[in-house]
Amino acid sequence: MTTIGCNCRLIAASVQTTEKEATALLVFPLKEEKREKNITEPSTVSPGYSEDCLTPLRVKPGVRMIHSLFLVNSSGDIFLEKHWKSVVSRSVCDYFFEAQERASEPENVPPVIPTPHHYLISVLRHRIYFVAVIQSEVPPLFVIEFLHRVVDTFQDYFGVCTEAAIKDNVVVVYELLEEMLDNGFPLATESNILKELIKPPTILRTVVNTITGSTNVGEQLPTGQLSVVPWRRTGVKYTNNEAYFDVVEEIDAIIDKSGSTITAEIQGVIDACVKLTGMPDLTLSFMNPRLLDDVSFHPCVRFKRWEAERILSFIPPDGNFRLLSYHVSSQNLVAIPVYVKHNISFREGSSQGRFELTLGPKQTMGKAVEAVLVSSQLPRGVLNANFSASQGTYTFDPVTKMLSWDVGKINPQKLPSLKGSMSLQAGASKPDENPTINIQLKIQQMAISGLKVNRLDMYGEKYKPFKGIKYMTKAGKFQVRT
Repeated sequence: MTTIGCNCRLIAASVQTTEKEATALLVFPLKEEKREKNITEPSTVSPGYSEDCLTPLRVKPGVRMIHSLFLVNSSGDIFLEKHWKSVVSRSVCDYFFEAQERASEPENVPPVIPTPHHYLISVLRHRIYFVAVIQSEVPPLFVIEFLHRVVDTFQDYFGVCTEAAIKDNVVVVYELLEEMLDNGFPLATESNILKELIKPPTILRTVVNTITGSTNVGEQLPTGQLSVVPWRRTGVKYTNNEAYFDVVEEIDAIIDKSGSTITAEIQGVIDACVKLTGMPDLTLSFMNPRLLDDVSFHPCVRFKRWEAERILSFIPPDGNFRLLSYHVSSQNLVAIPVYVKHNISFREGSSQGRFELTLGPKQTMGKAVEAVLVSSQLPRGVLNANFSASQGTYTFDPVTKMLSWDVGKINPQKLPSLKGSMSLQAGASKPDENPTINIQLKIQQMAISGLKVNRLDMYGEKYKPFKGIKYMTKAGKFQVRT
């Protein structure tokens, strides 16, 4: 047996599922091969690691987690592929394209697609599908977590993760994939380690590499790889020591015609930007930590202390990283930030329809609701729309029947409204159902769940850092039925 360690925690642990349970529930056996268990219980943890920081994998020699990786754009074209050991034909993606055609929306493509000899595991980020090909039994959540790490790394290196950015930096992309995955298994997935291995692209470095024929690959082994804290490099020094934390929450909700909440939940993350000298040890406490469900941590967090005291204790990576993500599913804890008054009607035998819509703030604790955008897919029988907006601007596409209303900031003293009429096809029957309304919004300096950071303390260093915390709430899939 060969033991291979990775810098990211097994995703099964992140979703509060034991490795045995994740393997039993999520491993998909291949039909042609005898089913064998490739992943077992973690072995003894290396000195310096807590049990929850590093999960080694026991694997059979010759078995790879990810065999190949394909990047597919929104048009269905494969614009980049990477293989480990042997080449897998592009034709394996035909099964993915078939599933893509059957899906009603791009995000509805199944994340795991079985084929006669492979399994395709994919994620959709920034209108790009990252499709991994596996040939052996692997927990799909493990692969999905790795694919998200790849996207985050590209975004960190290039600023954006788009098809154009990937093509412009294709050499760096292949270098990163070579370092992040070794023989099909995750090796270095931390941004700090990767930036020491492969220098981020700059105009000057690109010119020098072109002239000299050199690459972005560093000549020395990253210092973090030699320490017991692989996510943080040694010898970090800053003139200004600062730590910033952003609490960002997305509210997903469905509101029925009468204004009652059908479903509501919150997806939240805490993103950090830590630039501290030395090897600081931080603790972050909350006023109401019991709000958090399904918490997923960065590997630096000491999980046992969280379980015992509900306090985040960690040695942070250097720079930007996601400290944790969480879920609030109890509806009585989810406040709906806006209300909608609507009157959308179609009369039988008439070629006209009525549309009236008014927005207002609801449970915002006095904070302003900003960047409001309302969209609605009107029925196919609508030929044209003539509206009047009391605030902002609206557009209607007669081809796609999509109505968009850019409201901006809601003024509680003068609520924004959109009123007007819709022209229907002559002789067309009354639409079977009224359109749904989708809302996007942002509320600064407020976490809709009520989560609040109590204090941040630092140990192990003598200086006093500057500390900051920022809250933001935005709408995820926020839908009002009419």
